[in-house]
Amino acid sequence: CYLETQTAPHADAPEPWYLALLGFAEHFRTSSPPKIRLCVHCLQAVFQFKPPARVEARTHLQLGSVLYRHTKNSELAQTHLEKAVRSQAISQFEDVKFEAASILSEFYCQQTLVDSAKPVLRKAIQISQQTPYWHCRLLFQLAQLHALEKDLVSACDLLGVGAEYARVMGSEYTRALFLLSQGMLLLVERKLGEVHPLLTLCGTIVESWQGHPIQKESLRVFFLVLQVTHYLDAGQVKCVKPCLKQLQQCIQTISTIQDDEILPANPAALFHWLPKEHMCVLVYLVTVMHSMQAGYLEKAQKYTDKALMQLEKLKMLDSSPILSTFQVMLLEHIIMCRLVTGHKATALQEISQVCQLCQQSPRLFTSHAAQLHTLLGLYCISVNCMDNAEAQFTAALQMTTHQELWTFIVTNLASVYIREGNRHQEVRKQLLLPSSHCLRAAGFYIRGLLSFFQGRYNEAKRFLRETLKMSNAEDLNRLTACSLVLLGHIFFVLGNHRESNNMVVPAMQLASKIPDMSVQLWSSALLKGTAVPQHKLTVRFMFEGVEEEEDRFIFWPDGGAKEQLIVS
Repeated sequence: CYLETQTAPHADAPEPWYLALLGFAEHFRTSSPPKIRLCVHCLQAVFQFKPPARVEARTHLQLGSVLYRHTKNSELAQTHLEKAVRSQAISQFEDVKFEAASILSEFYCQQTLVDSAKPVLRKAIQISQQTPYWHCRLLFQLAQLHALEKDLVSACDLLGVGAEYARVMGSEYTRALFLLSQGMLLLVERKLGEVHPLLTLCGTIVESWQGHPIQKESLRVFFLVLQVTHYLDAGQVKCVKPCLKQLQQCIQTISTIQDDEILPANPAALFHWLPKEHMCVLVYLVTVMHSMQAGYLEKAQKYTDKALMQLEKLKMLDSSPILSTFQVMLLEHIIMCRLVTGHKATALQEISQVCQLCQQSPRLFTSHAAQLHTLLGLYCISVNCMDNAEAQFTAALQMTTHQELWTFIVTNLASVYIREGNRHQEVRKQLLLPSSHCLRAAGFYIRGLLSFFQGRYNEAKRFLRETLKMSNAEDLNRLTACSLVLLGHIFFVLGNHRESNNMVVPAMQLASKIPDMSVQLWSSALLKGTAVPQHKLTVRFMFEGVEEEEDRFIFWPDGGAKEQLIVS
């Protein structure tokens, strides 16, 4: 918060004593290191002069903001912010009340007093309709608060109100921001029937809007990110390629645009979605997500390395929480990549890194606890600790309501039951047909695996051919490789070695390209004429490095004890 004075066009000029105290306060605040105690003393001295109401209100705001952001004196910060919010509305100085309401609600949320934050924002929204910038900003803030509480219906309603207000105020740019934010939440809620017309409308607005190039391109990035994630969430890896290519071209365009200060004439348009450096990391992230689903693991690793390097540079100067979220999501994907390529010790170290990041933010830990347990479950499978894998997946299921994540966990839990050999009925209970193309294909593979273990080879072949059909349709290379090698194994058991080789050779080639070490070893064993059961082969391959210190993670079944996750 910059300490500054603002006067109305016809207001009297500020008193010299006020300008002097304010100048000293700002000097102390921006010193290196900051001298916050002296800054606070200067601001408190303003009250000794019995200043006008507008100066008193602004000083309460400035004190509250400085105390909140730079000290641990939360009680005094709250007192000053509440006084600023309660101050009498003064013409040309309404922004003091609205800024104070915004910071006070942020303060309440930090103190886990969300129920106190909501009425502050609602009242400010109610009285700010003649101040377009603050009305839009407060609507965004209250919508975000509802979204963090998983009340996506209320959040969407507020964003809809904001979109209509922006339209009335003549800002198509801000209208698009509200609508795209609403589309993002509808995707989270999986209200696909509402998403499609909304994204169509957004696409029309974005393409027809003429404004500053960086604002237009940032809207396009937002729009294309939603399209790409929508396709990926549906498991449509091949269909997403044109949108992903447009997105990558768009971010290249943004990186070449000069960073001029944007000052729109319409106060309702004084918003920006993300800094372009953040957008660049986000595009890397969705590219990694696509590469993982498609089975291009070397490409996933390449873009993850680039993104993490960029994040490290950004976090030196920027404490924005979204950067930690991006970092956690990138690490979650690269951990799965490490497990597939056989780098288990590195994967476990990176799980430890995710845990340390989550420990710094309770909200981040809560939103990623299920993913953490899932990653630990996958690691447990890789080192043949099936009891621990089951415990981790069971814990993960209790922590998520997200349909696709739940299905992903259940699919992996089913593979654990199959490996344990005596829980086939439980496998059938777990396997439902999800909406995602990729997960549906994986479900058919698990059914084929179950039939193979039960000796029902014709049924297994039928399921695996369905998997191949679906995986080939969307370029799901890992599923294709797994299905081919399992089909080859079935033909090997049936004594049809020629047909077995016809399946195993392309599986081996595809696994080398991914690269997937377990499928490569499985294929190699079959080509040598050794019909080792796949679960035993995996044990033999995956057991090295089990004595790492981080292995105590696999005994962590309780999501409440996050400190147990942190490796000293």
